[in-house]
Amino acid sequence: MGMSKYDRLLHILNLLRCRRNLNAGRLASECGVTERSIYRDIVALSEANIPIYYDNGYKLASDSFLPPLNFDLDEFLCLRLALDSSPLNQTGVHAQTIKKIKAKLEACLPESIRKQSRFQRSATRVQIPVTSEPDAIAAVYGDLENAVRKETCIRLRYESIPSGVTERVVEPYFIVFRGRSFYLVAFCRLRNEFRTFRLDRIRELEILKEGFTKRDDIDAESYFNHSWEVFGGDPVEVVVRLKGKAAQVVRLETHHENETIMELVGGEVEYRVITGGTEEIERWILGLGDEAVVLAPPQLRNRIRGIAKRLTSAYRRSD
Repeated sequence: MGMSKYDRLLHILNLLRCRRNLNAGRLASECGVTERSIYRDIVALSEANIPIYYDNGYKLASDSFLPPLNFDLDEFLCLRLALDSSPLNQTGVHAQTIKKIKAKLEACLPESIRKQSRFQRSATRVQIPVTSEPDAIAAVYGDLENAVRKETCIRLRYESIPSGVTERVVEPYFIVFRGRSFYLVAFCRLRNEFRTFRLDRIRELEILKEGFTKRDDIDAESYFNHSWEVFGGDPVEVVVRLKGKAAQVVRLETHHENETIMELVGGEVEYRVITGGTEEIERWILGLGDEAVVLAPPQLRNRIRGIAKRLTSAYRRSD
């Protein structure tokens, strides 16, 4: 009888911690399951915010995992909240497994902490939306993994919101879970630049015989350093003046590791950040409405001004 899914996930994590360059085939052999099961396990682990990426084998972007089971009360309650809030709970398929994990964690607690935890059962569950489609990802993941490992070009039919369905040849560098989805980072010959492709938007995939040589300066650890969320680009400094609730938004939480906030008179703030490209931060700024005014760069300021004019025109026509 094979190991349970919970035991297999822990085994995969331990393998990744102590070995390098394990692909799906070798992981499947170690765990006694099919490669398709491994792809699903990688999805499950990544959706639980374990930083796994693929670059000539599966690797961990960080080795910070569960500490020894000497949790204090706050640590245990936080961990239990994370399990209750996991996207894996939303499908119902893994609910029983998560229940077993919580029971094992509680069984290992000191008696004093266990008694205190019984008075703290009302922790709020946080619903984390997951946009990735495991079946769609599993359908292409194996081919992408091989192409990354062998440094082989692939032809994609890819559907994006701005361009619709396009066909392009790309040079695949690595696969990463970012935000709530899996992405392929590849050099796109159609656009002549590095692009980030969401796996569940790949409609067709063909591995070509043509190989390529990877650049040494592109890697999963540093690729997203300046990204606002997922998409990259040349670093650019964005400066925004904020007031009212928008000012409170940036005061109360961190949005980017490179941000700085300067208090102005009248309760306003000046928000500065260096981010890769402006596509994603543009959407964030638009969401803040008229309480956010872009000061720099000029191109972003003009683009948002143009969007505001078109919106005004559209609403006037609808009245």
